[in-house]
Amino acid sequence: QVQLVESGGGLVQAGGSLRLSCAASGRTSSRYVMGWFRQAPGKEREFVAAITWSGASTYYTDSVKDRFTISRDNAKNTMTLQMNSLKPEDTAVYYCAAGSSYSDPARYNYWGQGTQVTVSS
Repeated sequence: QVQLVESGGGLVQAGGSLRLSCAASGRTSSRYVMGWFRQAPGKEREFVAAITWSGASTYYTDSVKDRFTISRDNAKNTMTLQMNSLKPEDTAVYYCAAGSSYSDPARYNYWGQGTQVTVSS
C-alpha cells in the first residue's frame, strides 16, 4: 500500500503561480510512475502530468505544457507540480497518484485525497 497526501493548493489570481506537493509513504520502494490529475466541477477527472520513477521522462497534457513542471525526489518520497501562468480554467481539485501508466487513470493504483486550486480572473 502507498499513502499519498497532497498540499499546496489555494486561491491565486490569473497569471500567478502555485506549487503542489505530494508526499508518499508506505510501500514507496516500488518503482511507480507518479502523476497529477485534476477534476473540475461537473467534469471528468483529467490527466495533467506524469513522471517516470527515474524522473528521466515527463508527460503533460497539451493545455499545461510550458506552464507546469512535474518533478520528484525519490530520496524524500515527494513529487511536486510547479504551476505558472495559471488560468481560470486550471481551477479544479488536483490529485496525485501512483501507478503503472502515464495518462490512463484506470492504471493508477493509489490516489491522494486532493487539493483545491482556484484561479480567479
